[in-house]
Amino acid sequence: MVNHIPMTFRQRLLLFLSDPNIAYLLLILGMYGIIFEIANPGAVLPGVVGSISVLLGLYALQLLPVNYAGLLLILLAIILFIAEIKVPSYGALTIGGIISMLLGSLMLIRSPFPYMRISLTLIVPVTLGTAAFFFFLVGAALQAQLRTPYSGREALVGAQGIARTQLKGRGKVFVEGEIWDATSTELIEPGEEIEVIGVQGLTLQVKKREKKT
Repeated sequence: MVNHIPMTFRQRLLLFLSDPNIAYLLLILGMYGIIFEIANPGAVLPGVVGSISVLLGLYALQLLPVNYAGLLLILLAIILFIAEIKVPSYGALTIGGIISMLLGSLMLIRSPFPYMRISLTLIVPVTLGTAAFFFFLVGAALQAQLRTPYSGREALVGAQGIARTQLKGRGKVFVEGEIWDATSTELIEPGEEIEVIGVQGLTLQVKKREKKT
């Protein structure tokens, strides 16, 4: 007679974590969480989730035949990606990070058995997704550098809006989704379209918008 003894929660957890694909996903999820936290300080949740994922991933790896050169390459990729956010290199650090991540992923598990290695069908999408994400960031950074260096309230000059009150010297206008104090040298009735021609502190200088005929 065979008695079946059910696995404990700890045994089920260890079995789950011993899957190399799960360990790899935990590391990658942790990488994204930590990078997001560094890029957006104070978000908290991504950093917490990322840290827990990395720790679980590292714990899982100790159950597997790890190639530490592969692990170091993945850690190097994380460092390069973080460096790209902090010190834009126009894609050079991102390319280095992608190459390091791909090689590290392929080398991470050292086993002659295919079922003990990380699946290529997981490595390829993860690497391509990471590459697309960081190249998008690089492109956005380049576009930001090429744009006219307007900042703060100066960017409101030329913006159009609606008069909320009568402007006979002073009143309220609605511009860029907010209500502002405004001054005008001409009489503007509520509901008329206006254009911002200047900014003084928290007060906009406006005029009637010229309607094209």
